[in-house]
Amino acid sequence: MAAPTSPSSGSLRPALYPARRIRRGGRVFLFYSSALLLTGLVSMLFADLIWRSGWSPSGFCLMGLFVILFLLTAIGCMHAIYGFAVRLMDGDARITRFADYRAKSLEGISTALIFPVYNEEIVRVYEGLRATFQSLEKTGQLQRFDFFILSDSTDPDKWIEEERRWFELIRDLDALGRIYYRRRAANEAKKSGNVRDFLNSWGRRYRYFMVFDADSVMRGETVVDLVKLMESNPEAGLIQTVPALAEAESLFGRMQQFANRLYAPVFIAGLNFWAQGFGNYWGHNAIIRTEPFMQFCDLPQLPGRKPFGGQILSHDFVEAALLLRENWEVWFAHDLEGSYEEAPQALIENAQRERRWCQGNLQHGLVLFAKGLRGVSRLHLVLGIFGYLSGPLWLAFLLTFNWIFGYQEFTGLSTITMPSLLGNWSGSGTAEAFLIFLICMVVIMLPKALALIDLANDWPRRTLFGGLARATAGVVGETVFSTLHAPLLMLWHTRFVATNLLGITIGWTTQKRSADGTDWFYALQRHWGHTFIGAVWGAFMWQLDPGLFWWFTPVLAGLVLSIPLSVLTSRRSLGAHARRLGLFLTPEETKPPVELVSLRAQMKIH
Repeated sequence: MAAPTSPSSGSLRPALYPARRIRRGGRVFLFYSSALLLTGLVSMLFADLIWRSGWSPSGFCLMGLFVILFLLTAIGCMHAIYGFAVRLMDGDARITRFADYRAKSLEGISTALIFPVYNEEIVRVYEGLRATFQSLEKTGQLQRFDFFILSDSTDPDKWIEEERRWFELIRDLDALGRIYYRRRAANEAKKSGNVRDFLNSWGRRYRYFMVFDADSVMRGETVVDLVKLMESNPEAGLIQTVPALAEAESLFGRMQQFANRLYAPVFIAGLNFWAQGFGNYWGHNAIIRTEPFMQFCDLPQLPGRKPFGGQILSHDFVEAALLLRENWEVWFAHDLEGSYEEAPQALIENAQRERRWCQGNLQHGLVLFAKGLRGVSRLHLVLGIFGYLSGPLWLAFLLTFNWIFGYQEFTGLSTITMPSLLGNWSGSGTAEAFLIFLICMVVIMLPKALALIDLANDWPRRTLFGGLARATAGVVGETVFSTLHAPLLMLWHTRFVATNLLGITIGWTTQKRSADGTDWFYALQRHWGHTFIGAVWGAFMWQLDPGLFWWFTPVLAGLVLSIPLSVLTSRRSLGAHARRLGLFLTPEETKPPVELVSLRAQMKIH
């Protein structure tokens, strides 16, 4: 069979080797069969537990919700298990292993680095660009790259500042003819329209382009490596790095950053195990082959009214699916270091971002039925959708369980106990229920344990987290926080999904924050409903059964304590105190890269 072709050789549909297809198909089958097998075994136990007290419509509902929720949890657990095994055996099939890509020459190759902005904090955007520019300059390959600031800003003060600081930037860096600025008069189709407008005007001058977010920074060597990887893999249409969260100062931000840096290597290795060249795109910190993207990734307008119809908001998943449809590969370069981004510093800021992503991911319900999409692409879309549907499903599970228990208590009807379908080995109903609970806890906690074991096996990396003892203490602290945070996400996601289904959009006002995080009054405005629901729910559970109340304490505590939790975790002072104690340390804090050091220094000047 002929080798895959690239755009430069005249074809825009590279051939895929059948053997490679079979290997990938086998990986997908093995991975998801493992998750389904685990779900099936535990679901049998749960079905037997319901059988003992007699089936009912609410029992069937509870069973269905359990199967879906456990399957989603099992898939997450399998990512960690397979990722841990891959890293332990160093047997990962990744794109950086396919060729000696670093020997490739960049002669005659041009790449555009684009920074779409929309009323952003422009100082942060430009200083991130400066850090990347200077790092790239040190590689000696700067002449192969051009930088573009693509403004969609609608605030006159913003775009005036953008132009002024652009002039200062090219003066400071002596980068006239290397850094460009343009502002669209009409920001049609938002970010995806901004990128499309740039490509229509300038795209054919560049073989590749890289998309940066407003808070992105990349090491120059990583940028060069991505271009060489594309040159070494002519069938690749897109290569996505795994950005490391960095520069967090608040307690919330540092916990999120710690979890990202500690858990992500194992999870992404597991994701890459089954995805291989059928990966996904996260919208930034990725390199894209220009010609196939221009030809195949023009997004359609979805039928119907907003929020589901109209412009596709979460365009990145869809663009990856369109490339895969045309036989272009999409890879995760998860072992490439030097790709960074920032995260929200507080719970409410994080929820605002989740709100936008929720609407975009739910739109993918229509994209699922597009003709010609690969099954793996539909799988990526489904997982993204259920990332937000899991919240309302979990709430429905808890309420259904409350209904069943409350119905029995208030009617005074006795339960007619049936013998177990699984024989005597399962023990009493209480023992069986406790066994199911233990299995669920193991499935939830095992990924964190595997991430710690993976860290223990890598001494140089372990020291970057402050040592194994401090990393373990960080995992315990992050687990306690995530347990309290989960019920808030459950209610937020339920609200987001419900309002989208009703065709209602939620307007978020400008955040009211003090100099050291979320203030108490703003937190009260945003969380009073959570506190009220937690108090009423807790009172109901106590009245129903004090013993059952204590089992629900983790859920109720997160809701009742939402206001102080939101305020205190947003505090930069508490984040700094945790750092002094050696908690939630990350490699970017203990051994900061030059790019982030430069960024911090420049931000202090401003």
